[in-house]
Amino acid sequence: MAGVRTCALRVAGILHWMPALRFWEESRPARRWLLAFAAALAATACGERRAPARDSTAPAAPPARASTAPAVDDFGDTVRAAAPPARIVSINPATTELLFALGAGPRLVGRSKWDEAPDSARLVPEVGDGLSPNVEAILARRPDLVVLYASANNRAAAERLRAAGVRTISLKIDRVEHFRRAAALLGRVTGDSARARTVVDSVDASLERARRATAALPRRTVFWHVWDAPLITIGGGSYMTQLVEAAGGRNIYGDMPDVSPQVSMEDLLRRDPDAILAGPDGAKRIAADPSWQRLRAVRTGQVLVVDPDLVGRQGPRMGEAALAIARLLHPGALGESTPTRRAR
Repeated sequence: MAGVRTCALRVAGILHWMPALRFWEESRPARRWLLAFAAALAATACGERRAPARDSTAPAAPPARASTAPAVDDFGDTVRAAAPPARIVSINPATTELLFALGAGPRLVGRSKWDEAPDSARLVPEVGDGLSPNVEAILARRPDLVVLYASANNRAAAERLRAAGVRTISLKIDRVEHFRRAAALLGRVTGDSARARTVVDSVDASLERARRATAALPRRTVFWHVWDAPLITIGGGSYMTQLVEAAGGRNIYGDMPDVSPQVSMEDLLRRDPDAILAGPDGAKRIAADPSWQRLRAVRTGQVLVVDPDLVGRQGPRMGEAALAIARLLHPGALGESTPTRRAR
């Protein structure tokens, strides 16, 4: 059982395909659910690294023509050439938000229950979970394209969907470069590569703005608080570390390759970060626990509150997220008067 628990904690890295920080900051029953969910995934996932509903009328496909050049998804499967899809099911929050940014939102006819951004996504009918999904519920939406999260426990679903004749793309977006690739692929498949380039350029421009604004400033060391019992943080395998770096910081656990490693308070004290990034509930727990007062960042009021809905999704708003972190780590660096948010 201990081995499964350890493995489940590693699976927490996979869970950032969802707006993970939002889960980690919810009520105690939700936390228990999260750990149970992660444990259920452990057997298949631990080997990996890396308003009203719409009616059944098919939305019209756009006039643009998709590229006929072959492409490969993150399962190594060839994405067959076809006309731009008219009915899309996306059960990956990152790709759902990306599809809306690409202008394909009106063609979505299914999403997972975790896909809640942008707000328009909530109008799309739910088809269940995004991991080990309900293939029958997906097929009932009569999709001509399904976008999955490329986790090992979704491989069987991808095979079944392909066997049913549905074009299926599996993508894992753990890093900024993965986002660029996913945007290019989905732009090509949905018939608007030019818009995909615009979306990527916008993210890159915001990331570069954060870098330039903080380039001449001291790089502040940062601990990203995810959970505290056990103590879980963000590692070098996550796009969140890249956001910190673009914002003029250095993740003290960026040397760990995992997405969300478990660490010890003793090691955290030894690394002694300048600042702590935390969600609103996490910041409150830190402030209420005397053991955290041993950290210099806590004593000096450097527990900085991030917006989980902004930073917890590896999609088209990653550039905005980096700018928000830059405002926290280096107030005034962007030439704005936005006040720094600190835990009270």
